[in-house]
Amino acid sequence: MVGKDKSAVIRFAKETECGTILEFIKSLAEYEKLLDDVQATEEMLREYIFNRHIAEVIFAEVDGQPVGFALFFHNFSTFVGRPGIYLEDLFVKPEYRGRGIGKQLLVYLAGLAKERGCGRFEWAVLNWNKSAIAFYESLGAVPMNEWTVYRLAGNALDKLANT
Repeated sequence: MVGKDKSAVIRFAKETECGTILEFIKSLAEYEKLLDDVQATEEMLREYIFNRHIAEVIFAEVDGQPVGFALFFHNFSTFVGRPGIYLEDLFVKPEYRGRGIGKQLLVYLAGLAKERGCGRFEWAVLNWNKSAIAFYESLGAVPMNEWTVYRLAGNALDKLANT
């Protein structure tokens, strides 16, 4: 599927591209000032994306080269009674921004959500990322301000699991 400006081709990642996926994850983490938090390896990505099918990845390509990516997975809404797509990561290389490639990735995922019978398409954005917030709101996305995300990780996760 290609967006209106046909600036990129959107396609699913192949198992042989775990290195490219990891490069995009690290680029996003660097942009978000969270590079030190990246623990993912190519082997982990291969296991969870391609062997266990826990998540999926699409690339936006220009001239046969990946210039953007989205990593997503299915969740489930008990209220809606249907699955949803949760977008974990979206990143377009800086030199390709402003060409509609991010929108193409989101349009593709919205179409995929409809095709798969999903009732929702959701993601989170860092509060300081004002340009992303403005972009998402321009597409009709609304913030879920009445919700607070909670996370257990590391020692806290271990402690609760071993209670």
